[in-house]
Amino acid sequence: MTVQQIKQRFGIIGNTPALNRALEVSAQVAPTDISVLVTGESGTGKEIIPQVIHQLSSRKHGQYIAVNCGAIPEGTIDSELFGHEKGSFTGASGSRLGYFEVADGGTIFLDEVAELPMQTQVRLLRVLETGEFMRVGASKVIKTNVRVVAATNENMIAAISSGKFREDLYYRLNTVPIQLPALKNRKEDIHLLFRKFAHDFADKYRMPAIKLSDDAVQLIEEYQWPGNIRQLKNLVEQLSVIETTRDIDGFTLTNYIQTKSESTDLVLRKNKPDNDFSERELMYKFLFDMKKDLTELKKLVVDIVSKGGEISLTDGQSAIVNRMYTDVASNPISTARTLPESGKNIDIEDRGNFEVHQEIEESLSLEDREKELIKKALDKHRGKRKYAASELGISERTLYRKIKEYNLADK
Repeated sequence: MTVQQIKQRFGIIGNTPALNRALEVSAQVAPTDISVLVTGESGTGKEIIPQVIHQLSSRKHGQYIAVNCGAIPEGTIDSELFGHEKGSFTGASGSRLGYFEVADGGTIFLDEVAELPMQTQVRLLRVLETGEFMRVGASKVIKTNVRVVAATNENMIAAISSGKFREDLYYRLNTVPIQLPALKNRKEDIHLLFRKFAHDFADKYRMPAIKLSDDAVQLIEEYQWPGNIRQLKNLVEQLSVIETTRDIDGFTLTNYIQTKSESTDLVLRKNKPDNDFSERELMYKFLFDMKKDLTELKKLVVDIVSKGGEISLTDGQSAIVNRMYTDVASNPISTARTLPESGKNIDIEDRGNFEVHQEIEESLSLEDREKELIKKALDKHRGKRKYAASELGISERTLYRKIKEYNLADK
């Protein structure tokens, strides 16, 4: 089957050489049982490649099962993939067949394979090498004949270096690599995809299809598309439903897409490795330093009041006062007093204006700080966990676990 025939059969739009090459390799490996690893940014359409491979293979009459490894909780993923026996864990009221048993003679697509726990990676490696596995809680070996196609948007070499992914499993999955290009590298395809989605939504919502002006076409071709095809499709649906006019110009389009700097910042955060915690550590250090300065300043004020309004400052105390004075000097409040140039002696009048207050120690627990940061990230991105995880520099799986751990699901 030619590349053009594959595009027509599976509804694939585009003529970029990198896309054509990916489809060509898919057709070549389909008749074999070689393991394939599909890589590319999130939203590039990696899920279409295993479907092409399955339908063009001798397994096309067998089961095709797609598994999102990042969406299954760590404690149950072994049971989902390999099945379990009755009583093997709490809640296992009966035996269950796993995907590898159900898909015998067919194909399994493991999406976000880099999110698999290390224990599951060991089980998967055994299946790939011997075709054997055991259900959770069982001692009987089961044989299976399954074609495995995996996909990931992560840098697998970095994941191996950080100890997140097994090197031997990577090379076993990556027998044939297929790379899908990002939408920003398919400029000649962007307008074609836009028109395809526009006609699809016109049929769906029974309305005329939207069209782009020349300046709008130029804008979408120059845009970086951090969300790739998924983002483009969402944009077309928004425009189709919200805009009353069917002719979309560049000015209208700018109300729906991010600026270049914003999209670049999003991409940088998305590509940030999960083990890069330097930004968070700096934030913690800043909070601890601020807490220490505030505590010292409170003690200083109490000393000033108790000693009649005059006190000689040490060099350290003077530095704290000057630093805080500098922070507020550009926006003084009406009750603020001028700080003497020396910063050494401060006269405080009207001591009766001071109110006695109780100092409440704020928590220095890292768990409390982590919980607070997660809540802020979720609020900032309106509950969208994918973007919140990118903001925090952690994986979606880790974020799901933290949300459950801190009981933030309904926050």
